[in-house]
Amino acid sequence: MYQKFNKRLEGQTALVTGSSSGIGSAVALAMAKEGANVIVNYVGDETGAIKVVDFINNDEVSGSAISIQADVSKEDQVQDMFQKGISHFGTIDILVNNAGLQKDAAFQDMTLAEWQKVIDVNLTGQFLCAREAIREFLKRGPRPEISAAIGKIICMSSVHEVIPWGGHANYAASKGGVMMLMKSMAQELGPKKIRINSIAPGAIKTPINKNAWDTPEAEKELLKLIPYNRVGETSDIGSVAAWLASDESDYIHGTTIFVDGGMTLYPGFYGNG
Repeated sequence: MYQKFNKRLEGQTALVTGSSSGIGSAVALAMAKEGANVIVNYVGDETGAIKVVDFINNDEVSGSAISIQADVSKEDQVQDMFQKGISHFGTIDILVNNAGLQKDAAFQDMTLAEWQKVIDVNLTGQFLCAREAIREFLKRGPRPEISAAIGKIICMSSVHEVIPWGGHANYAASKGGVMMLMKSMAQELGPKKIRINSIAPGAIKTPINKNAWDTPEAEKELLKLIPYNRVGETSDIGSVAAWLASDESDYIHGTTIFVDGGMTLYPGFYGNG
């Protein structure tokens, strides 16, 4: 059986959107290993979500998890997801706004539908989920025996909240929006003891970017962008998320933690640039 680490999240419930695979599933598992109940959200990959739930609930991890289907860009589905999660676990203490997607195109060829879908999921979805979480936090009030904050929100951003990304204007714009959404919520809600931050992954080994790292040649090219000289693993994000949700990071509020191996150091400028 996994040791529950420091049990930093024991007695709390975490909702992780888009957690049927990739970074989201690693975050869900990290929360469970720290003792949290976990709500695994998915939109289409029911099989993946069931696998994550079963892994958390098995004897090795010995956690408690359920899966709930919801499209985070749809207000009614988000509200229904929160109602189901709260009904099952009693409350929600932690929201990880992880759900996101890419629909890449050259700018002149990008359709309005491609632009809108990415904004709807990556940015509006974070607004809708954060709003429901904040409503629950304020309604429920403090539980000082459980957590110093009455609720925690972690927005999953990207290094592309600061690094422009030609060919991906909709994605980069959505992540820049996530940064300002997070900061504005943090400024407004900090006095109410709701703690809000972002995590900005760099290059992480997930199915969505497999072509960028799954051959030695591709990985060598990718590493030119990463001073630390390795491509990230999903567990790198999961461990930071679990810590950021805990009271060990209670004085961290309204900031983005970059987990990128130094990608935001702009290594192309090393030497003579």
